Amino acid sequence: MPSFPYCVMKKLAFSLILGLLVIVADQATKQWALGALSGGRTMSVIGDFLSFKLAFNSGAAFSFGSSTTWIFTAIAAVVAAVLPYAIMKSRPAVSIVLGIVWGGAVGNLIDRLVREPGFPEGHVVDFINYNGWFIGNVADIALVGGLAALFLIEVFQPDVEPAADVDRSADASDLPDAHEGSHTEAAK
Repeated sequence: MPSFPYCVMKKLAFSLILGLLVIVADQATKQWALGALSGGRTMSVIGDFLSFKLAFNSGAAFSFGSSTTWIFTAIAAVVAAVLPYAIMKSRPAVSIVLGIVWGGAVGNLIDRLVREPGFPEGHVVDFINYNGWFIGNVADIALVGGLAALFLIEVFQPDVEPAADVDRSADASDLPDAHEGSHTEAAK
């Protein structure tokens, strides 16, 4: 098993803790929705614009691909497995956002693995109704918000490439001794 510097592991732990908070919030709100919104009940939050209405999604966003649930389960599992590695390799701001995206992916993956009709084709519990445009959940908010944040980070804080003519491989033995230079300059 490769060893990673402490700071990389600390960054990974922090990001995954954020992801775990997303998972807990997502699963807790889904459990609430299953109890409070069963039987077709709807709760208005902000007039007609935002309400809570229980729905079960077998596909991806906007119920796309509802007949291929197992494909989305496989994709979510791969994303959940790969993101921790990406977190370790990324800049701090990106790693935080990737932790949130990881939490969203795992939150919906849990539904696909354990909810009816069963493994690996479980339906995702959705309940946040955006005026009939679509119905989502906390995991969806984490996924969409996280991907939007990644886009903004990349647009406004792109990686700065080191100048091509700068050799960053020099070590301390290649640098002039500060004491030598100061004595010879003072003697002149």
